Amino acid sequence: MTRIICEPCIGVKSGECVDVCPVDCIHPKKDEADFAGAEMLYINPSECIDCGACEAVCPVEAIFPDDSVPDQWKSFIGKNYEHFGLKAP
Repeated sequence: MTRIICEPCIGVKSGECVDVCPVDCIHPKKDEADFAGAEMLYINPSECIDCGACEAVCPVEAIFPDDSVPDQWKSFIGKNYEHFGLKAP
């Protein structure tokens, strides 16, 4: 399982999730070239260990386990995978 970042992150990108991630799977980071152009942050599903640390600190409650993403944000599952050039399940 992986975590998925959803719509509430758009335009926020506050970074608390990046800071607590033990496996460094949330991108883009503030020091990465594509940070300014990205509308939100994304979790790399092939690296996520499903620890939930990111979900607990998200100030806009945008992060969900992939099997618990609210219906209105299901499209963000594909967006998270696609950001990393992966195909969503």
